[in-house]
Amino acid sequence: QVRIVESGGGFVQPGGSLTLSCVVSGTAIDIYAMGWYRQAAGSQRELLATISSGGSPYYEDSVWGRSTISRDNAKNTVNLLLNSLKPEDSGTYYCNYAPSDSPPWDAWGQGTQVTVSS
Repeated sequence: QVRIVESGGGFVQPGGSLTLSCVVSGTAIDIYAMGWYRQAAGSQRELLATISSGGSPYYEDSVWGRSTISRDNAKNTVNLLLNSLKPEDSGTYYCNYAPSDSPPWDAWGQGTQVTVSS
């Protein structure tokens, strides 16, 4: 059974930075592209960034230029560094497989809450 645990969220002032982490258990993630998602209050979950199995990153416009996604396959972890945070970055952040026509598992973590406010 796949289990995903996200951490690293918190309260931060605009312009600040956070590093979000997730650890996946129950499967090795090395062959999968992974991603970070955000769900703001009252909104659908949106993709922010992905990283291929080989380590190639992709960023959506919403975080392009101010985020870095990384992975450590040995530790089964995926991180997301967010810089220059804005109030609109507030929400619950989730880590999971990147969008796929063949989802490798059916599980989401609880997410980690990020609040950006002065």
